[in-house]
Amino acid sequence: MKISTLCKYVDQPMILNKLDQKMPAILIGAGGIYGVADSVYYCKKYKKSSKKKFIQNAIVISSTILASLIGTRGLKIGGKKIFNGLMERVNFTELQKVQAQAVEKYLAVKKISDADVSNALETVKFKELSLKQIEILQNKLPLSPARQELFSVILPEKKNLNSKEIFSEIKRLSLLGLIPVLGGVTGGFIADKVTHTINRKGMADKVKEGLYQYLANIFLCNAGAGAALFLSEKLEKAGKIKSLTPAKKLFVILTGITATGIVGGSYIANYISQKCLDPLFKERSYSKGIYDERKPEALDIVLHADDIATAGILSGFKWIEPALPFMYFISGYRAGTGYRNAKNRVSHSSG
Repeated sequence: MKISTLCKYVDQPMILNKLDQKMPAILIGAGGIYGVADSVYYCKKYKKSSKKKFIQNAIVISSTILASLIGTRGLKIGGKKIFNGLMERVNFTELQKVQAQAVEKYLAVKKISDADVSNALETVKFKELSLKQIEILQNKLPLSPARQELFSVILPEKKNLNSKEIFSEIKRLSLLGLIPVLGGVTGGFIADKVTHTINRKGMADKVKEGLYQYLANIFLCNAGAGAALFLSEKLEKAGKIKSLTPAKKLFVILTGITATGIVGGSYIANYISQKCLDPLFKERSYSKGIYDERKPEALDIVLHADDIATAGILSGFKWIEPALPFMYFISGYRAGTGYRNAKNRVSHSSG
């Protein structure tokens, strides 16, 4: 089985639609499991009040998930659209109708005698194609404008973004990452209020961790990816470098992510926390060096999996997009709990 066939399989509109439909259940299930596990671990290790920790986790996780879903799907109140979601969503029934029309249009100009091809075309009217069926259509349907038009609907090619589209995507992805972080911080404030543990130190830590997560793990990585891709595009047009294949484009984007986000993001976030947020919250900084404020950890590197997703989207791959809310979940949760490394793992608001 070719890798290209697998890529086309997961990029099918119907596969993306199904993943999008299942995302709320995935988020709620994963968030619930994580919240219970974290609460049990915390209470066993630090001998703290289990009731307060469970309540705080429930509120922070719920607010993070709710914010993620609103960010992706939008918000309606009383039938009135309050906020448009940041992801394009298509009703499954409407998608079936569009694909069925594309097939019928093709069959109107091309006669099919091969039973395997006929079965594949009939299948794609109602559900996704199998890997074998994709290969059948690619190998047996002759090249023609009609085939190209059909494939643009049922097996769309990766989109090659231009400079304007690149920065439009960066803006959208950065907003998409900001919403769950804000949801987590808001949930953290509410949780502390409900459990009567709210204090200035806890509030400051939540804001600082929210800033850290957004700058180090989301925004600056996206900005670095976009800048690197924009520069490489200009060099390609000037004839300074060869044409960018999807693999080369992915390498360029990851280079930008590493330089701007992973290396510079944590430094900038810590600097702002020390120089701006500590005075704002009238906090006396305990930090001597810039990384005494918040050290990058292994999980922070794992969180850059969403940057791989960003790189994939900017490279033209769409299959990862429905999973972005799930990838931003930990950033929102850590912001809501005001995480400040292992030495500060015992939350100032979780007495």
